Amino acid sequence: MKPPREWGMRSRIVGLTSGSVALVAGGALADSMWLIGVGAWTLIAAGLLEMIYRP
Repeated sequence: MKPPREWGMRSRIVGLTSGSVALVAGGALADSMWLIGVGAWTLIAAGLLEMIYRP
């Protein structure tokens, strides 16, 4: 396994997107607006990375 420094940008974007889905789902199940908000901002960050670092 490569160290995190050598991972591709695609795997970081997929990780951020997966994390945001988990946060939004967990926030919806727990009825917690701050979890939904953090998940939304994480999804925005993943989208920005996808737009900026397109190969």
